[in-house]
Amino acid sequence: MALDIPIPFETIENEQEKTSRTYKIDWDEGRIIGFVDGQEAMNQYIKKAILTPRFRCLIYSNQYGSEIIDTLMDKEVTREYVEAEISFLVTDTLIHDPRVLRVYNVGIEFKDTYPMQDSCVITFDVDTIYGEIPIKEVI
Repeated sequence: MALDIPIPFETIENEQEKTSRTYKIDWDEGRIIGFVDGQEAMNQYIKKAILTPRFRCLIYSNQYGSEIIDTLMDKEVTREYVEAEISFLVTDTLIHDPRVLRVYNVGIEFKDTYPMQDSCVITFDVDTIYGEIPIKEVI
């Protein structure tokens, strides 16, 4: 026997738009120094997601983080492979957030010569619900 209880539409509240308000990170000091929202929160999310290794931090789901650093540190991976895969790796890192609409213009520049473990700079543009965000990050 089914139980049908009518619910008047007046009692259903409209879902409020979710905010992107989050803690503001002072990257130099490694401290939280307040709050950010909107495009500044997206900038921080992008940087944090790119620098957080996927599958290593138990507090995050397997959808959060990046495999970029692991790929760069793999001694069996060639520079050509990284150049071919960097667009996928960056997009796969960010596209799980519904505020991210598109990731494009992905590029990578290696510092010094082989081995790649030294460092590199990745650049890309992200279209978000808050507008376009250009990113340049040293890894």
